[in-house]
Amino acid sequence: MTRQELNNLTDEELLAEKKKMKKSKLFHASWIGFLFGVITFGIIAWAMNPERKIGFLIPMIFPIFFIYRHLKTPNPHKDLEAILKERKL
Repeated sequence: MTRQELNNLTDEELLAEKKKMKKSKLFHASWIGFLFGVITFGIIAWAMNPERKIGFLIPMIFPIFFIYRHLKTPNPHKDLEAILKERKL
């Protein structure tokens, strides 16, 4: 939603959007944690392997790429947070 659309919403509608925002943030934090777990498991499995072939680490590039891409995207909830702060909700 654009800032103009958010300004036209009532307080109850803004609070509903705030709940959606919290669920979204929780999902994204869980997803990043899961990807870090995959990376950690992969590195530990590679370190415990007696052969330690470098090809085993190549699949670890994908979770790292997804984490990087997610962290570099702009915050889509910045306008909503600003309006909630203005209205002291």
